[in-house]
Amino acid sequence: FSILTRRRLRRGVFCGIVDLQAAINRYLKEHNADPKPFVWTKPAAQILDKLSRLPASSV
Repeated sequence: FSILTRRRLRRGVFCGIVDLQAAINRYLKEHNADPKPFVWTKPAAQILDKLSRLPASSV
């Protein structure tokens, strides 16, 4: 959702829900036309270790 927000929604002007939905659907269609796998920047062990240090209410 972060990429969608940064690349399409943040500076967009939408006159209503229908316009917003159309913008999201256009972005998804364009993005899915040339898909690329998500690349993790940290190893899974490091991510899980950081999550284990969070308070239980945050997870």
